[in-house]
Amino acid sequence: MPAIRKLTGNFIATEVGDEILLIDLDGGELFSLSGTARAIWDAIDGRRDAKAIAAALAPSFDATEQAIERDAAGLVKALADVRLVEEIN
Repeated sequence: MPAIRKLTGNFIATEVGDEILLIDLDGGELFSLSGTARAIWDAIDGRRDAKAIAAALAPSFDATEQAIERDAAGLVKALADVRLVEEIN
């Protein structure tokens, strides 16, 4: 699986309480990430793929590694569709 990295020039991120708000600079969309989604976002570092992110987060959540990997893949797809993240080799 390819690693996932943030496209930092394409968004503004701000922390509000327990959530992260992302503003897509191209489309103007607002994304609110909390809970598992926020943890996945925080774990995106350009070195890990969705499976490695899930393995790192599973002990902290009441969910299986497979469930977190599905969540990570879904979040990555949604954010990649608006060019906030990309998969790299």
